[in-house]
Amino acid sequence: MSQDVKLMNLPNILTLTRIAAVPVVVALLMFESRVNCFWATIIFSLAAITDWLDGYLARKWHIETVLGKFLDPLADKLIVMAALIMLIPLDRVPAWAVFLILAREMLVTGLRSIASSEGIVIAASPLGKYKTIFQMVAIVGLLLHYPYYWFFGVQFDFLYSSFHNVGMFFFYIAFVLTLWSGGDYLAKFFRVFLK
Repeated sequence: MSQDVKLMNLPNILTLTRIAAVPVVVALLMFESRVNCFWATIIFSLAAITDWLDGYLARKWHIETVLGKFLDPLADKLIVMAALIMLIPLDRVPAWAVFLILAREMLVTGLRSIASSEGIVIAASPLGKYKTIFQMVAIVGLLLHYPYYWFFGVQFDFLYSSFHNVGMFFFYIAFVLTLWSGGDYLAKFFRVFLK
């Protein structure tokens, strides 16, 4: 089997599809409306599912590639950060929090590059995976945004809820996990390099 065939396996195609979803989500949010936000949520949710599916298939079929290991975390960061950045002008997330999340991602990516150049692999904490899950759940709520008070087509005032509020609840959990996992990685990095 040629290297080209190995690279173009289903997990890598799913990862590339996740990357291709980024400009679609961005375009829909540029022209914000209830309908566009709904479709952005559907596309983002499908992309989030491929995050789990591509890794699962690669491990199950024993077809993990260097390209896949590079693209998978990149795809996660692109789809999450693109959505969060686009939500700032819509006044759905605080800009300062998105800045700190972006700064954390850049810091950890930089530290990983330094460690890799020295031939050192610093194990990622499970906190990083939880952080990504909570970020994605939060973004789904923040994309849907609008309040709803219906149940099977019938309106009930006491069931009134806002997806925005649900999204913000998970966003702040994700925010804490983001900073916590970043601090954990930073501590591991200095423990390794200060030996």
